[in-house]
Amino acid sequence: MGIRDGKILAVGNLPGAGADRVIDAAGLKVVPGFIDIHSHVDLELFLDPRAESKVRQGVTTEVNGMDGDSPAPLGGHGLERSLNGFEDRFGFPCPYRDMDGFFSALEKNGSAQNIVSFVGLGTVRDVVMGPDDRPPTGEEMQAMKREVRLAIDHGCWGASTGLEYTPGSFATTEELWELVKVLPAKYRLYATHMRNEDDRVLEAIEEALTIARNAGARLQVSHLKAQNKVNWPKQKRALEMLEEGLEEGLDVHADRYPYIAFNTGLTNLFPLWSRDGGREKFLARLEDADTLARIRPEVEKKVRGLSSWNAVMISSVRNEENKRYQGRTVEHIAEAEGVDPFGFVVELLMQERGRVGMVGFGMDEPGTEMVLAWNNTMVASDAGPYSPSRADSSPHPRAYGTFPRAIAHYQRDRKITTLPEMIRKMTSLPAQKLGLPGRGRLAEGYAADVVLFDYARIQDRATFMDPHQFPAGISTVIVNGTPVVDNGVQNDRLPGQVIRSSS
Repeated sequence: MGIRDGKILAVGNLPGAGADRVIDAAGLKVVPGFIDIHSHVDLELFLDPRAESKVRQGVTTEVNGMDGDSPAPLGGHGLERSLNGFEDRFGFPCPYRDMDGFFSALEKNGSAQNIVSFVGLGTVRDVVMGPDDRPPTGEEMQAMKREVRLAIDHGCWGASTGLEYTPGSFATTEELWELVKVLPAKYRLYATHMRNEDDRVLEAIEEALTIARNAGARLQVSHLKAQNKVNWPKQKRALEMLEEGLEEGLDVHADRYPYIAFNTGLTNLFPLWSRDGGREKFLARLEDADTLARIRPEVEKKVRGLSSWNAVMISSVRNEENKRYQGRTVEHIAEAEGVDPFGFVVELLMQERGRVGMVGFGMDEPGTEMVLAWNNTMVASDAGPYSPSRADSSPHPRAYGTFPRAIAHYQRDRKITTLPEMIRKMTSLPAQKLGLPGRGRLAEGYAADVVLFDYARIQDRATFMDPHQFPAGISTVIVNGTPVVDNGVQNDRLPGQVIRSSS
């Protein structure tokens, strides 16, 4: 294969061809760069444009703005909070207010990867309506539609929802299909973290299909799963429902990470009504004894669905004095400190002002295999970038190991599908779903995004207890013709591009 000016010039045997550099790929698999169809690198690239945990596993293109949450637009009641939060996090004033400004700031900042983004309908609702549980006025609905269309004009590729998170969860089914319908037909792609992924997962799938049907949209079900043991048998029916959507003529796909645990905010264990109105109102409810007495049984019921507090692991906090809890389960912490698990969780949320990450062990291996093997499932990390040099949190191991694990564990060892099919789920299938031109294949004229790996050695090494571990067996990662991982070591080059729909 010959590469010039960031493009694949020729594929096949090239006798007599000269080159400034030749990479010996003898004994290695040479595949297109992996496209992470559901990612959360977003703002973190301002801290770590090298995105080590993602690049080292072969991800050359990230698709962001997922779960209803995008970096922009900024505005409305939460503007000051957003600007202050950005400066606190990154140490400089927020350089943008809309997606055009965000993309421009990323281009100036540089990245080792290519960046694609969706617009988050939860973000749009928050900007226009605030954090309250109420229907939009006619004027507010028109304002949200304008924001959605503007984000596409600025370069977004579709719209996403996070219907278990506030304030996106307060949107009705009709509100959502009306907003998605605003997307130009070419970019009418709807990616959804559904309204429920456990007891009402089948009803949530029906809602997702209804939104796609009424909006005339292509559907992508985010991190498809059936959480909690009692719901594991529903996984088969969930896939059947998506197949029925395909038979009806809908364009339906899903994505999934290759693990049996999920990663979310600790507040997601709490009932939706307790989160109405935003973070400060939620925290105020935790301080009220009568309200807290109403909240407790609902939280404990959700935890019993996972099995116990031993299935809830603290993954991230901000305060240094609480870092000792990261990587430990709530049950272990409560037993060690002689406290009530629910009481500990409430106190931790108060200390951290609601910003606590958790890992929940809620899925089963047969269900995970079933989803990953489905023809229309794409592999996705649902994770941001990390680095062992910034190991100040205990992330889900998917941040370091998603793509190697899908190949090594589920394809090579478990044999749920063939190697070419697993690679398709990481490359040409997400490119096709996005309508992303010139990526996802090794073909003449395509962007030179390439991964070389040793099929016998490729292996994820990140674990839940020790997540900051790069995978084995990936020797070379090339982005737009530039090696960013060379002989297994990442360099400081930043050849990635912001890929705007408008371009």
